[in-house]
Amino acid sequence: MYAIKPEYLTGIESIDKEHTKLFELADETYQILHNDLSQDKTSEIVRLVSELIDYTRVHFSNEEAYQKSIQYPYLEEHAKQHRQFEDSLLGIDIDSLENDLEQQNETVESILEFLVNWLINHILKVDLLYVNYNK
Repeated sequence: MYAIKPEYLTGIESIDKEHTKLFELADETYQILHNDLSQDKTSEIVRLVSELIDYTRVHFSNEEAYQKSIQYPYLEEHAKQHRQFEDSLLGIDIDSLENDLEQQNETVESILEFLVNWLINHILKVDLLYVNYNK
């Protein structure tokens, strides 16, 4: 369902590979949302949010290191957006989800919408700025 599209590619192989993984995580989120057999998605949500936090930290660190290597003048502003993304993930209230499948689905839907919108907008409107800066 969710996969990286050609217009999201930066042309930087390592960054594109990491962005591809983030789209794969978005697809996992979609699969969790549409898993009608699960009566309690709490453990899946915990795993997903944890993986998103861990992976985005790695990706953001790599991306910021690349920007530093090309002396990108807007690195600080870019990094600030990364921290805001992390803060949003850390703000998800997992404890309130137990035994409430409807709330779990709403949370997963919210995570999916946030992740996909942020990813697409961030790549197209922010990441491509440093890519074009280096050309």
